[in-house]
Amino acid sequence: MNKSFWNAGHRPTLIAAFLYFDLAFMVWVLLGPLAPDIAKALDLTAAQKGLMVATPTLAGAILRVVNGLLVDRIGPKRSGAISQLIVIFGLLSAYVLGVDSFGGTLVLGVILGFAGASFAIALPLASRWYSGEHQGKAMGIAGMGNSGTVFASLFAPTLAKLFGWNAVLGLAVIPLTIVFLIYMAMAKDAPGAPPVKTFGAYLEPLRQADAWWFMLFYAVTFGGFVGLAASLSIYFTDQFGLTAITAGYCTAACVFAGSLVRPMGGALADRIGGIKTLSIVYVVAAAALVGVSTEPSHLAAALGLFVVAMLALGTGNGAVFQLVPQRFRAEIGVMTGLVGFAGGIGGFYLASSLGFAKQITGVYQSGFLIFAGFALLALVGLTAVKRRWRTTWGAAIQGVRI
Repeated sequence: MNKSFWNAGHRPTLIAAFLYFDLAFMVWVLLGPLAPDIAKALDLTAAQKGLMVATPTLAGAILRVVNGLLVDRIGPKRSGAISQLIVIFGLLSAYVLGVDSFGGTLVLGVILGFAGASFAIALPLASRWYSGEHQGKAMGIAGMGNSGTVFASLFAPTLAKLFGWNAVLGLAVIPLTIVFLIYMAMAKDAPGAPPVKTFGAYLEPLRQADAWWFMLFYAVTFGGFVGLAASLSIYFTDQFGLTAITAGYCTAACVFAGSLVRPMGGALADRIGGIKTLSIVYVVAAAALVGVSTEPSHLAAALGLFVVAMLALGTGNGAVFQLVPQRFRAEIGVMTGLVGFAGGIGGFYLASSLGFAKQITGVYQSGFLIFAGFALLALVGLTAVKRRWRTTWGAAIQGVRI
């Protein structure tokens, strides 16, 4: 007899995974809400601003692959402990030594990439405790840690105004340290972890086309989410002349919407199937991004479109990771890393391309339009594979809708 979700798995580990992911994501996108202040202090161009906020995303994408391999070799709990310590000491060093150049912001961005790479640790840490029928909910709750981006948008600009933006780097160390201690006390690796494989075997899933499809699908959903989360503060200040604090509030509203629905996306995928959920997601996201590309003259209109886009993308994040464990359960560690890598690449593209589009053309229009095109491309790909998925590996999974 199947257990209810709350009676299955290991609740302390699920909570620890969520908290770790939440605070890691908070600092991962920290340069976004601080960007208006940093850009003013360091006299950065639009392209430099875009690259600065995109660097943590790119570094996190690359490091997710590393962490995916590390999780399968030494376990998710120890992998998470190492990553958290790197971020804590990196931020502390940046606070003490100061960041006074564009190059310095890029170095800091690489350090923050370790926080973004937490995705490849927190999700398998939680997922390995749950059976197939609960994967969507477990991955959704752990993955809701991307709500940490809300805290960065809400508090970082205000703290920067009170104490200076460099001081925010030091202040972030306090909650990170508290969560690290909670994590060490509560998190526990699930029994029955896959045996350690050779290095080449870790990349075996890339020989299968399904892995590449999942990477594309997540590059659009998560890439869109994190790319917008990192860029919206800059967009709102440039487009509507808002203060950094007001732009942070607007960004927080958008990010909160996308974060809130991630577990709902997983639960919806459990109910109606991940394929059907993603199909809806891509249509809605593309339509909202096309709407934003028209350069709405009113803040309320732009904000509404961004909220709709983030709601769709957040739902898609949960839906993708309802499907991945069904197809690659034995390789969930490395697949989380690979799919997360693709998501980070999508976010890097969106955040950096918006900056370059602004500098080259004077508007953000082309950046949003191209990413809307990627959403439609993902929809076409999903339509092409859904019949095969449902009649092959999907048909072999009892009690789970894909």
